[in-house]
Amino acid sequence: MTDEVSPRRLIAVFESPVSEMLFRFGVELGFQTVLVEPDPARLAGTPRPHGDTFVGDLVAAGPDEHTDILLTDHHRPEIGDLLKEALGGRSRWIGIVGNPRAEGPHVAALRELGVADEEIGRVHRPVGLNIGSRTPSEIAVAVLAGLIADRNHRPGGFLF
Repeated sequence: MTDEVSPRRLIAVFESPVSEMLFRFGVELGFQTVLVEPDPARLAGTPRPHGDTFVGDLVAAGPDEHTDILLTDHHRPEIGDLLKEALGGRSRWIGIVGNPRAEGPHVAALRELGVADEEIGRVHRPVGLNIGSRTPSEIAVAVLAGLIADRNHRPGGFLF
């Protein structure tokens, strides 16, 4: 008898080197990958071979209880609005990349929007396994390994 694994979707918010690596590796690991990018100008260029793309609309991407959402850039001005939107939905897990030694700018952005501290606490940061990731590929591997551990009900070393 095998355990039934729920289908997982991974929504990467913001076109970035990290989101590109998440897509390359994610489809091989059983994730349906989706990119949400608020700025259509950032989508110009090379076509993305993996996943779906939604311009500016997290709701259109249809996050549900099998969806993990990761904001792949903590410097973008849209982080507060997008995280508030994500927190109001039904997604299973929400995270944002960033240095674990400093409070993320998403905290202040969400507080400015009137989001309660309890809700802000649902946003995972740091994300991924603690393997000392530095490059986009390493960050993607760490994040995906952590999500796989969670999918398989294992602790996965998320603690920092």
